[in-house]
Amino acid sequence: MTTPDDAFTTPDAIENAPDDTALSLFDGDDGMLTLEQRRCLVVMLKHQIITDEREEWPVLLRDARLIKSRLNDLFLDLVIDRDRGVAYKVQIRSDASGYVPPLLRDSAYTREETVLLAHLRQRHLAERGSGRPHAHIDRDDCLAAVAQFRPAHATDRSGDEKKAGAAVDSLLKSGILVKADGDDRFLISPVIETLLPIDRLRVIQEWLAEQNRPENALRRRIEPAADEPEDAPQDEDDEEDAA
Repeated sequence: MTTPDDAFTTPDAIENAPDDTALSLFDGDDGMLTLEQRRCLVVMLKHQIITDEREEWPVLLRDARLIKSRLNDLFLDLVIDRDRGVAYKVQIRSDASGYVPPLLRDSAYTREETVLLAHLRQRHLAERGSGRPHAHIDRDDCLAAVAQFRPAHATDRSGDEKKAGAAVDSLLKSGILVKADGDDRFLISPVIETLLPIDRLRVIQEWLAEQNRPENALRRRIEPAADEPEDAPQDEDDEEDAA
């Protein structure tokens, strides 16, 4: 018999419910995925990058074809680099088959983010070349790397420092940097190898060197700032803050 206390007991939230093989998780549920598969799909939609350190990684590998199918329904594709332990989604583009309504939007990395990405790629190359399994970096090192490419004519030092800090936070949010041993110590994710192959790194290094030539620094005092190179990395973010 139900007691008054039992009648007003608050049911456990679905997030805390134990995983099982039942497909129907709530009233009117017509979904065809298990709870753990749905969680994995949501993580892929919410985050630009996921790594093998996430608890959803085994599910992603096991059910990759199924997760890929659900993403394909949204005109997204799934890329998994098993060797580097990295997965991410990409936008399918409109082509001869017709218009594709985009769920993701392209946005170029800022100048500070581009500088930082190049620095992280170089650090990652150096550490891995020395036989170390992981590459780490401190926030101060990141900020100093960006400051090295601060235009000589720039006068808003405070504003530039804020932009550099925002670049660090942006790469941290995207998963390219991962917190390790405190708030100001980061692990450089292996995804940097996928985002910035060696050939693109060289293009960016050449562009940065050109931007910091004395004659170009003088020219930029009277002309608009030069655009970033066409081969600079592009960031894909979900429109409704899902990435």
